[in-house]
Amino acid sequence: RSQVPIVGLWMQAAMMFVRSVVLLLLASLPLCLAQIGAFYINGNGNGNGNGEYYNSVKLHIETQKDRLFAYRGENVTLTCHYHYEPAVNVTRKVRVKWSKLNMDFSKESDVIVAIGLRHRSFGEFRGRVYLQQNDEREASLVITDVRLEDYGKYKCEVIDGLEDESSIVELELRGVVFPYQPHHGRYQLNFHDAKQACEEQDAMIASFEQLFQAWEEGLDWCNAGWLMDGSVQYPITIPRGPCGGKHNSAGVRNYGQRHKNLHRFDVFCFASTLKGKLYFRRRPLKFTFDEAVKACRDDGGEIAKVGQLYAAWKFQKFDRCEAGWVADGSVRYPIAFPRPKCGPPEPGVRTFGFPRKENGRFGVYCFKLS
Repeated sequence: RSQVPIVGLWMQAAMMFVRSVVLLLLASLPLCLAQIGAFYINGNGNGNGNGEYYNSVKLHIETQKDRLFAYRGENVTLTCHYHYEPAVNVTRKVRVKWSKLNMDFSKESDVIVAIGLRHRSFGEFRGRVYLQQNDEREASLVITDVRLEDYGKYKCEVIDGLEDESSIVELELRGVVFPYQPHHGRYQLNFHDAKQACEEQDAMIASFEQLFQAWEEGLDWCNAGWLMDGSVQYPITIPRGPCGGKHNSAGVRNYGQRHKNLHRFDVFCFASTLKGKLYFRRRPLKFTFDEAVKACRDDGGEIAKVGQLYAAWKFQKFDRCEAGWVADGSVRYPIAFPRPKCGPPEPGVRTFGFPRKENGRFGVYCFKLS
């Protein structure tokens, strides 16, 4: 009996202790929530030095809305600025990240990451990119010596504590689209072969946007070819029976997505400007293919690739009414100014196909780097 009152006293004391802890936690909860929602003005988490916190500060980011156009070999600036609302006058230590989006948006490739003066670039962009920060709130990306594969969409991302905002900039290259098939003939390339074939000719596989623009400029081709997104399409400016029907309107015909390993088509390639000189060589008896390759090497150059020939025709108005070997073993010639005895009445790169390398005799188109 004497133990019952003692047990009751212990229980009463325990309940009073629990009640005190709960009341203490409830009293401190508003302060905790206020600190969780607070935006610290300086970078050390101590407010503004006076124990004050600034709430409802929003980070905003701005990039150019229109597509940015560039030529291969140029330097280009993708603009990106950020600001706070309401305005914050204290310098912030933010993290800036630029990444390149894949065409299917499945993942991103890092381009550059920077915190203050420290930065790191990645992959093919290493050593070719830097941040332009002419003012305190600028985070623009400068790409030097633009390459064909730099074409695409880029994301500028600014991270400040819990605040994280981003925006997209689209970079498009000026260039020329051309249909391509190897010497084996029509419809011999799966997607991976097609991509490699373009790269071997100093070009890249074209995007739908590039093909559509080429169609608007008059490209008409009745063979279906791979595009960058894995679809197979072809451009028709003059509707006719074998090319989708003469009663269908002009446009870019679409076979849709195809199996990248099993299905075979031609390919549409995209070439841009040259960083060198393309020229023609011949001799009285002309050259076999092996002799043509040697003639260019002996002159300090190399036999021109198909993409280089198209780029010279497009951007340098290169014009030669004489057939010559190019690197893939085909024989072609560029006409910028149509005239009698030089093929059709439209400008273009004419082709004689793929003659036998040991028997055919032609001039040769050579290329030298600047």
